[in-house]
Amino acid sequence: MSLESLTTYIVNRLPELWLRTGEHIMLTGFSTGTAILIGIPLGIIIFRNTWLRAPVMAVIGILQTIPSLAMLVFLLALLQKIGALPALIALTLYALLPIVRNTLTGLQGVSPQVIEAATGIGMTKYQRLKLVRIPLAASVIIAGIRTAAVVGVGIATLSAFIGAGGLGQFINRGLALYDTRLILLGAVPTALLALIIDFSIGAFEWGFRPERKKGKKGSVKTLIRLLALMMPLLLIMTAGIFSYFTRPLSGIQTEGVSKISTRTIRIATKNFTEQLILGEIMAQLIEARTDLFVERYFNLGGTMICHNALVHGEIDLYAEYIGTGLTVILKQPVISDPEEALSQVREAYKKRFNAQWLKPFGFNNTYAITVRTADAKSYGWTRISDIQKAAPRLRAGFTAEFTERPDGYPGLRQIYGLRFGEIRDLDPAIMYEAVSNGEVDVICAFVTDGRIAAYNLKLLEDDRQFFPPYHAAPVIRGEILEEHQKLRDVLALLEGLLDNATMQSLNFKVDGKGYSPAQVAGAFLKSQGLL
Repeated sequence: MSLESLTTYIVNRLPELWLRTGEHIMLTGFSTGTAILIGIPLGIIIFRNTWLRAPVMAVIGILQTIPSLAMLVFLLALLQKIGALPALIALTLYALLPIVRNTLTGLQGVSPQVIEAATGIGMTKYQRLKLVRIPLAASVIIAGIRTAAVVGVGIATLSAFIGAGGLGQFINRGLALYDTRLILLGAVPTALLALIIDFSIGAFEWGFRPERKKGKKGSVKTLIRLLALMMPLLLIMTAGIFSYFTRPLSGIQTEGVSKISTRTIRIATKNFTEQLILGEIMAQLIEARTDLFVERYFNLGGTMICHNALVHGEIDLYAEYIGTGLTVILKQPVISDPEEALSQVREAYKKRFNAQWLKPFGFNNTYAITVRTADAKSYGWTRISDIQKAAPRLRAGFTAEFTERPDGYPGLRQIYGLRFGEIRDLDPAIMYEAVSNGEVDVICAFVTDGRIAAYNLKLLEDDRQFFPPYHAAPVIRGEILEEHQKLRDVLALLEGLLDNATMQSLNFKVDGKGYSPAQVAGAFLKSQGLL
């Protein structure tokens, strides 16, 4: 990519870049601030009560060892809520260790001679803590805050996984679309933000040092010191301004808040190309055919995150697959007949979740065990059964969901007796390139993915009919459908409109030709006369 085109790309993305940067600073700033309010008093408490030190530090240390994604998913399940709240709690918990540890270390590091002198002039224990220990330990405490804030900037990128926004949104999209530009658009500003926050807190620490408080009142040095003390606050205020003024404001000038909330449809997607396209198709059609506003919660972590968000009212609509709803959500055995499977999930979802399955889009994006065409020709592989004997020497690359789902590798292993020599969890965005480059030998492709043809891959026949039908359809909350009954008719315009070939072509325009999901969705709807 030329420098000119890269510059144009960044300029076009600047409004959202400011928004995501502001969100990122707010996530980091709020969580670090909360950790300060909890961590410094906790550090003081365990300093004064030695019997508490070991258990408190052990608990905080254990929290630090939990992988950040696991922490986010756990909080998501516990709170039953996507967005900023679980992200802020997770970031706060991760920020506690350096703050508590440095507070304790700083208080312990004060010279006994200094404390003895303070005692000698009649200071009480509280006065020694307030006037001697804390001021002398301040630089060490601030160093802990500095560490917590910088680490928080990096961990906050994972917040996009649960719909909390921030710069991780670009990285998440880039991984889903295998777009290096988007990944860099999130990663580079994150790194720069970490440096800026590190510098800001360092400047604050410099201005806070007692030995720096010299010079005449009103001097240049005094002004610089005052600015240094204000830098963290200025950074957070700047983030708030960016977030406020760059957030989409459609309808806010003319509508009351209560009207906006009832006229907003929140559409979510999982984290792969086809889902992004379907999400945009539904969103753009609703925006064009109704007076409703659409909020996009795209690139959420996976099936269960989207489903739980729908059930708990955090989103209103997303595209799901019949086989996924049947086997993953409802835990039912495979049903090979599409009509019967749809009837069962439709009835169960309505009864258990008050959610409605609308009319399917038309395509069946089933899984397909896929190998390189050259290998298939060389070894005579045409069916899944054909690779059974070779499986122990083959390396498989599967999505994380497929590795664990009953309609994925566990069931495949049972039905076909497959035991691969190595299994790697791969993101859908890199799975196809990995098999094409020889890094793995077998993948769990999606039959509507345009990269199958682009990478010259071979789909193996499911000769034992293991995979259930995966016809995609909109799934919507019952309350929303009752409140906005026109949505049923609008989304029905998409019934049967997307066959496998069409969906594969749309996917390839994003994955192979570099168009955005929004562009592809808009062009498709226009070609069908729906926009």
